[in-house]
Amino acid sequence: MFHVKLPGQDAIARHADERIVTRRVKLPRRRVEHPLRQVAKRVTIALLVLVGTALIVYADHDGYNDNSDGSVDLLDAFYYATVTLSTTGYGDITPVSDAARFTNIFVITPLRVMFLIILVGTTLEVLTERTREEWRLNRWRTALREHTVVIGFGTKGRSAIQTVCATGLKKEQVVVVDPNFKVIDAATADGYAGVVGDATRSDVLIRAEVQRARQIIIATQRDDTAVLVTLTARQLNRGAKIVAAVREEENAPLLKQSGADAVITSASAAGRLLGLSVLSPSAGMVMEDLIQQGSGLDIVERPVIKAEVGKGVRETEDLVVSVVRGHRVLGYDDPAIGKLQLTDRLITIVRVTPHTQVAPDMRPLRQD
Repeated sequence: MFHVKLPGQDAIARHADERIVTRRVKLPRRRVEHPLRQVAKRVTIALLVLVGTALIVYADHDGYNDNSDGSVDLLDAFYYATVTLSTTGYGDITPVSDAARFTNIFVITPLRVMFLIILVGTTLEVLTERTREEWRLNRWRTALREHTVVIGFGTKGRSAIQTVCATGLKKEQVVVVDPNFKVIDAATADGYAGVVGDATRSDVLIRAEVQRARQIIIATQRDDTAVLVTLTARQLNRGAKIVAAVREEENAPLLKQSGADAVITSASAAGRLLGLSVLSPSAGMVMEDLIQQGSGLDIVERPVIKAEVGKGVRETEDLVVSVVRGHRVLGYDDPAIGKLQLTDRLITIVRVTPHTQVAPDMRPLRQD
């Protein structure tokens, strides 16, 4: 077959799709049987009931009377079963013997009820499922507070979510926004709530409850999209922490001016890691180990404990990289650090294993 596309047809289709998907919210759900398979199973059961009824009538065809010719053959039996189970009842074929009437009372009538339950039950289940889904959505929106919104569920977005969730964040507190239906289906399959739509539109971000989010991760494929999303998100939420990723380093200042608290340049970071691996493979391995989450070395930010107050950076048990004091980030060798204070936060390098959970506000905790 050949498909003819008129000029502008693609643009019209895209706009139509946008109108459809911009208000779609999908919550994670249990794995259930495919809807088509459920319908096929019910139709099969209904057909079996119909065939069974027709065979019962045909087996006792002498007890039935056909107004047209007086006899009931196999076709008449199927016809009678069809109009009887559907409660149509034209009356052209009727049971005349006591045995046939007894069979209609105790056999065919229960089959008729079963047939109607199968057909009507499918419609009721669809309506019930829609009501249940709407109730879940309202409850989710009411309870959602201080959550994390991730714009883009590609490689960067997935890695960011895995890193954040490894610190103890529950999947119920993560909302993914992406314009692709299949991507959102993958996100909900992993246990995250998803919103289908263009994140540059404020109504889509409102659906993701960005105005009540604690932190926003922007991992779009294009830098210009990241800028627009950052502007829109910052307008809706002045207090959220926004972290964005860009491909080109020259676009990083524009993201910060748009409202991003931190900007990660993915292309430059990968290039520097490649160059470092060429100059020193061992140093490259260490950096890669720090980037990977869940084992080996990890960078953790934690508060200063009481036992460390008044000590120097070198006197702590952990390997301190920087000290966060107020809004300043001081290097480990900065003389301005002096002695550690209770309000300071330490950025340290720790070793973790698959059995260790690293939380951002505490030391690694061993899981039993």
